[in-house]
Amino acid sequence: MEVLTTAEMERADRLAIAAGTPGFALMLSAGQAVAAAAMDLVEEGPILVVAGPGNNGGDGFVAAAELAARGRDVSVILLCERDQLQGDAASAARGWKYPVLPFNPQAIGKPALIIDALFGAGLDRPVKGEPFDMIEAINANGAPVLAVDLPSGINGTTGAVMGTAVRAVETVTFFRRKPAHLLLPGRLHCGRVRVADIGIDAAVLTEIAPKTFENDPSSWRDAYPIPTIEGHKYDRGHVVVVSGGVAATGAARLSARGALRAGAGLVTLASPRDALVVNAAALTAVMVRPIDTVVEFAELLNEKRLNTYVIGPGAGVGERTRDFVLTALSAKRSLVLDADALTSFAGSPEQLFEAIKRAQDPQVVLTPHEGEFPRLFSDLSNKHPGRSKLERVRDAAERSGAVVLLKGPDTTVASPDGRAMIACNAPPWLATAGAGDVLSGMIAGLLGQNVPAFEAASIAVWMHGEAAREAGPGLIAEDLPETLPAVARRLYDAFDIEY
Repeated sequence: MEVLTTAEMERADRLAIAAGTPGFALMLSAGQAVAAAAMDLVEEGPILVVAGPGNNGGDGFVAAAELAARGRDVSVILLCERDQLQGDAASAARGWKYPVLPFNPQAIGKPALIIDALFGAGLDRPVKGEPFDMIEAINANGAPVLAVDLPSGINGTTGAVMGTAVRAVETVTFFRRKPAHLLLPGRLHCGRVRVADIGIDAAVLTEIAPKTFENDPSSWRDAYPIPTIEGHKYDRGHVVVVSGGVAATGAARLSARGALRAGAGLVTLASPRDALVVNAAALTAVMVRPIDTVVEFAELLNEKRLNTYVIGPGAGVGERTRDFVLTALSAKRSLVLDADALTSFAGSPEQLFEAIKRAQDPQVVLTPHEGEFPRLFSDLSNKHPGRSKLERVRDAAERSGAVVLLKGPDTTVASPDGRAMIACNAPPWLATAGAGDVLSGMIAGLLGQNVPAFEAASIAVWMHGEAAREAGPGLIAEDLPETLPAVARRLYDAFDIEY
């Protein structure tokens, strides 16, 4: 599903209005959707609407009038004077036939529900003064909060908290989600998110051409690989995972098993000779090849059926890993670079980026977490305020020439062409040692089946999160490959594919 920035959502509104839907009709539909959500949240008791001076406040007035018409006890607090409202918001306020309360935290009282209609998604400056005090009072009140479009105080495009922000139990947004519904910390303030149809035709998306998507099966259905009855294991790719030395073999084995479970036809572990026995004793379906030097690795790359490589998990930091990466890139193989492979280029990231770009349309995926990301993109780290995770990952992908996957509770994948996916299905227990190694293997398993890099990374991220949900609390990384078949069966059922 498409995700719209605040600017893109404003354009969707304008296009709908230009096509003949009055702006006030959109506001009426939005306010009615908010009222319906409020009725679902609390069956009885007083409801307070805290309204701002813009269209978000207008939605709040419509909701208040609708709830009052349904017999609910409703009050409205307004940030400005009523006669200062303009446009559709002024029209909505005229539909409220009762007084408004002063904009004072003491006016909140003890409602059963607070509807936050202060600022919505368009906020682009820090909250100060009276609005700051009101938001703090709303959060301290104890009543559940229903946010209109987005909790007030959250930047709709970046997800940042602009000084302070409402914490809602539910958010009603319109037409499509905004990045802040998916990115942290904004997502933490939203509670449940319900997307309401307010009468905007989806055809406007053709003109807007959004490049951000929520990472769910609807976004990559056509790219998901389905084996055919006449197929062969060699049709599904042969993945090679580079192992580290004898004391650091587990990460590569986790990655190899992830690749196999993601559908790769064959997987080989390229193991140093001192770790050969350890790896061979711990593996069954995964093959093992002795590889110590870059010369031996280059010979392995001559075997054309070995089409996808994972370098990084437990590989070791230094010249050997750098040489393996550059050799694989020169051979134009699909490649997943994680962990030690990324850190090995910390002192010379441009060397890596130039090699990726020389590969010409490479299928390369970089999979850093927040600790590794600044080693390659120091000026794009999360220590730089004002830049969202989405913006940082997009910039990194454009700079590197690779698909970049920045891990976390809101894992974001971006392609050099500007497309991006934001995931929101990772449970807290997925943050465990080795989980990222499994993810790298899963991406490779899909690349091996000729899934394009952006889609391979996006599919793997979603399945990774669902596998963790399937395993449940207490998950360890070894559980993830074992729960992938259950996730795949659910996808087959959702896609109506027989198995």
